[in-house]
Amino acid sequence: MSAGPEWGPLARLAGSWEGEKGEDVAYANETGKIGLTPYRERIDFKPFGPVENGSQVLYGLDYRMAAWRGSEENPFHTEVGYWMWDARDSEVVRCFLIPRGSAVVAGGIVAADATTYTLKANVGSQTYGILANNWLDKNARSVSYEVTIDTSVDDEFTYSETTVILHARMSEQVIHTDGNTLRRIADA
Repeated sequence: MSAGPEWGPLARLAGSWEGEKGEDVAYANETGKIGLTPYRERIDFKPFGPVENGSQVLYGLDYRMAAWRGSEENPFHTEVGYWMWDARDSEVVRCFLIPRGSAVVAGGIVAADATTYTLKANVGSQTYGILANNWLDKNARSVSYEVTIDTSVDDEFTYSETTVILHARMSEQVIHTDGNTLRRIADA
């Protein structure tokens, strides 16, 4: 299934993508400091819909993401989730799980033809929120998340995301950033 205009700004993401210019700036347990980790990644977005929820009609992308450092065989980070488009309310929502024990629902108001947009989530929010398991809540609590997507170049998308973390080993908030430019390797 290909994604048509019903998917609004998400239509340009449908397909499979790879990027090798990823930069992860985060707390490194090995060194006890903030450090830069280059990475490569693959993301697959599969269109589905419509999903009817009463009067709400959603079109979505089922997605899976994995990131690897250098030539490592096993990914150091994975995600699974959904990106949803609600044309009536001009809303994009990204719901995803990270196997360390995190769940994020980020969203924002986005024009149907937008090629650049930002989604946000905050701990404690009833709508765009962040949840974690007990260990993460005590040791590395994510308090805010923001991602900006840019699909303005054909067959390419760039993202830049920032997660603010209260880390038990740091006296100040940790500003964890990730970003990459990916190229389409297959259509949906």
